[in-house]
This record gives sequence, structure tokens and C-alpha cells, in this order.
Amino acid sequence: MLNFIKKNYLIIAIIIIAAFFRLYNIGGYMEFLGDQGRDVSIIRNFLTKGDLFFIGPQTSVGNMYLGPYFYYLIAPSLLLSNFSPLGPAIFIALINIATVFLIFLITKKWFDSKTAYIAAFLYAISPVVIKYSNFIWNPNIMPFFALLFIYFVSEALLHNKHKHLIYASLAFIMAINSHYLALALLLPAGLFWLFNLIKFIKSKSKEIKPFLINTLFAVIIFIISLTPQILFDIKHNGQNIKSILTFFNHNDSGIKIKPFETINKTPILFNQINTRLLAGKNETVGLIISIIFIIGIIYIFSKKNLRPKISNLYFVLVWYLSGLVSLVLYGQYINDHYLSFLFPAVFILIAYLISKNKVIGIPLFILITVFSLLNNPFRWSPNNQLRTDTQIADLIISNSNNQDFNFALLAKQNYDPPYRYILNSKKAKIVDLPQNLADQLFVVCEPFKIDCNPINNPEWSIAAFGWAKIENQWEISGIKVFKLVHNLDNKK
Repeated sequence: MLNFIKKNYLIIAIIIIAAFFRLYNIGGYMEFLGDQGRDVSIIRNFLTKGDLFFIGPQTSVGNMYLGPYFYYLIAPSLLLSNFSPLGPAIFIALINIATVFLIFLITKKWFDSKTAYIAAFLYAISPVVIKYSNFIWNPNIMPFFALLFIYFVSEALLHNKHKHLIYASLAFIMAINSHYLALALLLPAGLFWLFNLIKFIKSKSKEIKPFLINTLFAVIIFIISLTPQILFDIKHNGQNIKSILTFFNHNDSGIKIKPFETINKTPILFNQINTRLLAGKNETVGLIISIIFIIGIIYIFSKKNLRPKISNLYFVLVWYLSGLVSLVLYGQYINDHYLSFLFPAVFILIAYLISKNKVIGIPLFILITVFSLLNNPFRWSPNNQLRTDTQIADLIISNSNNQDFNFALLAKQNYDPPYRYILNSKKAKIVDLPQNLADQLFVVCEPFKIDCNPINNPEWSIAAFGWAKIENQWEISGIKVFKLVHNLDNKK
């Protein structure tokens, strides 16, 4: 055991750092907002009532639904944690810690140990990567499965391990169930697949048969994975497929192929990616890194002695560039989580650049490390969203006098599933309008850019309660809670 630690102390230290940044006070730093409350509610109904789900989370644009496998993936962790949202959050964090180790293993195999250590370390401390590593959300599993997909594809296409195409298909299924931007991963895979096919045909290689057979199996496995979504669409008159087609063909925010606009936007997005992932969102530092990045890549490709495994380097570079172009063609503002399918590629490339040139490599490594640590999420106080929601639920229960009550939320950037999930977990007597009109209504107001006056508020869940007056009100962590009862005087 001691010899193992001595031999692997550096990667063990990196994993410990990654684990600390993702697991320390996870209950305080994890997000628990509308999407998270929705997801755990759906999974709890599956585990307690047997309600199967054939679709996954809804996308933020386009009214489309992802596949259901993200829900099935995290269901055991919710069950093991006795339905606490903390369980799936820890599971997501563990997947992302495993991603750090996976980056090390794959980068070491593709290049060398030095590059692998640098890539794993910089990935472990990146503030944006950490942010999307410790709470329940479907995009947060993307880096792990995107990296697995690219690795299996590279093994199949660069080393003729054709059965790895089947493993790649399984990884891609999970990636696209994380976010539809996983479709961008098909571009580098498709280019190298086509290159291999042409090579085998020209050389009349015997490899073409197992190559095509395993490709066919991989495609069949992917098609079979779509069964739940197909069944959903059959039942709902093709709702999901219609939304997907509308998004790609007619939606103003969909894919836009405009060559000149693409050329103009690509350098801007390239700098944006580097600024967010490598510079701690410092724009000046991001620009410096971007310039060094470009010069360094050109230098490496101009020096034959710096590219001993050029095929792997090409593969990662094509992954990065094709992802960059895909994001430029995407008509939406690029949020940080949209980059998740590219996370590993960015760090592997920058690590390769750092490891191959000491003159720029050492200052660049120090620059990225310093600004990543300066913007570490621990610099800010934890949001304590789960604890606050639990305190509010306890307050409501204690003031409901063990009687039925209705519930409403006023918020600009949230919706009510987190509160409802906790209230239901505590067996609160919450009933829903309009079927059940209670004698009391509790209104939670998150006062960010919103009027916290519940009286005569047009919000449906308040208006449906009817004429009301405030009987009591409280404040917890800046969030206001009102108890409303029927105003019989106004009714008269």
C-alpha cells in the first residue's frame, strides 16, 4: 500500500484536491432550484409509486425533452440517501471526480505522464468546472460521458479496435441524454469514421468487414435507446420530434449556417471559452491565454519532434475545433454549461501545450493556476438553498396548525418544485388548487426583481385562492413567507 502511494502520490493528491473542491460543504454550495426539485420529484414518484418515465428533463429552449436515462442513472443515489437531494448531488460530484482521473488516464495513454498530470490538475481546480460538479443537473454528467465517447471512438478509428464503437455508442447515449449539444460530438467522430472507411476501401483491407459490422451494431444500440422517447411521441402525437424539427428548421434561435458570421464569431467564442474555463473569467488574462494558445498550437505543429503521437493530437484538436464551430452555429447565448461537452478537450490541449514548451509553459501554468484559485467558489459564502428551503418548509408546517393549506411561489428565477418536494417529504398537508381550496395559503417570495406583495397578485396560484388578507409574515435568509387567509369582509 505504501509503495502504491509513493508511486502514485501526485495523481492521488490531485484527486484529493478535486474531491475537496467538489464535496466540501456540498449541502451548502449545491444548487437546489426549480430544475433540481422537479427532477427529484419525478424520481421519487418512480421509486415510491412505480411511475415510469419515458422522457427526461425539458430543454431550456425549443420545448424539447431529453431522454430518460439521466433520471434512471441518479435514481439509486436518491433511494440510498432516503430521498434526500443531497444523495444525488454527492453522486454527481463523484462522477466529476472520476472525470479528473479519467482525464489523467486517457491523456497519459494518448500523450505522456507530464501532460496527464497538468490536464488533471487544471481541470480539478477550474472554477467553472467545479461549479457544474456538485449539484443535480443533467448537463453536469456530460464531461464524463463525452470524454468516454471520444476515447472509445479514437480507440476504434485510430487503433482498429472496432468493438469500441459499441462502447462509444453507449457513452453517446448517456451524453445526449445529458444535453442535445452532445450532437456536436458526432462531427469529429464522423470525420474520422469517414476517413477510415475511405482508407479501408482504397487499401481493400480486411478490416472493413468488422469495421462496418460494429458500426451497424453501434447504430442499432443507439436506435434501441430511443425506444422510450418513441413511445412517448406515439402517445403524444409526435410532440417531441415536432419540437426538435421546429427548432432546427424554423426557430430563430436554432442552428444558423452563415459563413461570414461564423468566421467573425469563431475567434470571439474561442476567447470566451478560454476566459471562462482557464482564466477564472478574467477577460484580460483570457485574452493572453488565447493568444498564447494559438501561437503554441502553431509552434507545436511546426516542430516534428514535439508531436510523437500526432494522430491523438489531431483527434483532440478536431474535437475542440468542431465543437467550437457547432457552438458558433448555435443561435443562442452560450452559457457555461453549454461548453460541458468540450471541457476535457480544452484542458487536454492546454496541458499538451504547457508540457511541450517550458518557456511559455511554466508562466502559462502559473497564470491559469493563480486565476483559477483566485476565483474558486469557496471565496463566496455558500448559498444554503437546501437548508433555507427546509427551514421555510418547517416554518410553514409549524404555522399550518396541522390543517390543509395551499402553496404559491413568487420568484423571478425559480419555480416551486423544491419547496413542494420538501413539504411532501415532511408529510405536510399541502393541497393543490383548483381541486382543493384550503382555508390558508402560504406564499413564499424570493425578492429578486419582484414585488413581494401577495394581495391582489395576478399570479394564478394566488388569484385562485380568492379574496385574501395577510394573517402573518416572516423572513428567512432574505426570503419572505406570508400566511394568507380568506378575507370574508371583501366577499361581502
